[in-house]
This record gives sequence, structure tokens and C-alpha cells, in this order.
Amino acid sequence: MKLYRLFLLVVCVGLMNAALVYVQKADAQEAGAPPPRVFVDFVSASNIVVSPGHSAPVQFNFHVHDPYHINSSHPLTEELIPTQLHFSLPDEVAFGKLQYPAGKTMSFPFDPSTKLSVYSGDFIVRGIVMAPGQASPGTYTIHGELKYQACDNNACYPPKKLPFTFSVKVGSKGKAVPKARPTATSPHIHN
Repeated sequence: MKLYRLFLLVVCVGLMNAALVYVQKADAQEAGAPPPRVFVDFVSASNIVVSPGHSAPVQFNFHVHDPYHINSSHPLTEELIPTQLHFSLPDEVAFGKLQYPAGKTMSFPFDPSTKLSVYSGDFIVRGIVMAPGQASPGTYTIHGELKYQACDNNACYPPKKLPFTFSVKVGSKGKAVPKARPTATSPHIHN
């Protein structure tokens, strides 16, 4: 019986060592793997504060890394994948129509006869955020996703999704802030 227990102990220790070596090899392979290619960064979202029953403007700033470009939100051919923003929203926040910038029309060495509508460098997507009248006051984290397809001068890459987060502060229901009125000391106020 003692010999059987000793045998089981040796087998268990051997299996644990094998598993440890396997995990260490997998970690070493991952450490040596090149990092994933980054085409676009989420730079920022404007500071968003909205009162229940009202709306406020918002803008999202993105940066496309050089030497890449991404298809605009309205590519010139239907085979191309448009750039789009999508959001996961709580009940206290809604978005109006988003305004994407116009793409820059360019041709590239991989097909010089075809013009493409693309974004490169910095670009801004604008929109309207709304809080329904019954929205509860508080700060809400919104999860967004930029869907895009990046290309360089020679090839296009598989479509990607860039997740990002930003905050929307829903203020309390209260009296609206009165409009400023021009006075003798500040005659340049315009509402």
C-alpha cells in the first residue's frame, strides 16, 4: 500500500512539472510574438454633461497611424467596409445622428485608376447625446466601438474593432440656468 501511494505521488508531481513547463513555454512564445498591429487610436471624447430632457453636443477624436488610412464612413464602392461607431448605452443616455467627416478622395499604387474615400491622420466624429426626461442623475460609463478597415499603399488588412470608453454626466432635474444678459460692463454677451 505504501508503494502504491509513493507511486501516485511521483506521478502527480511529474504531471504538475509537465504542466508548469508547458505554461512557461506558452508564455515565452507569447512574449516573443510581435505585438498586434495598431492602426487607429481613440484620442478623446469631449466633456459631456447633459440635463434630463435635454441634449448636448459631443465629439470623438481619433488618430490613424502613418502610413495607414481607413475607409471613410461613405466609401465610394459598396465592396469597401465603412468606418462606423457603435455604442452600448444605459437607459439614461441616447445618441442622435452622428456626423462623420467627409473622406479625402485618393488613389493608391495597388489600384491607381480607382479613387477611394479615406481618413488618415486625425479625424473627428460629432454627434448629439440626449438624456430622456426620466433619466436619473449620475455619471455613466459608455462603451463605444469604432469598426474600420485599414489599408496602406500596398494592401488592405482584415476589418478591426477599436473598443473605447467615455463618460456622460447626467445632471439633476432643476431649473434651467438663466441666460446671461448684457450689462454696461459686459455688453458682448450673446445668447
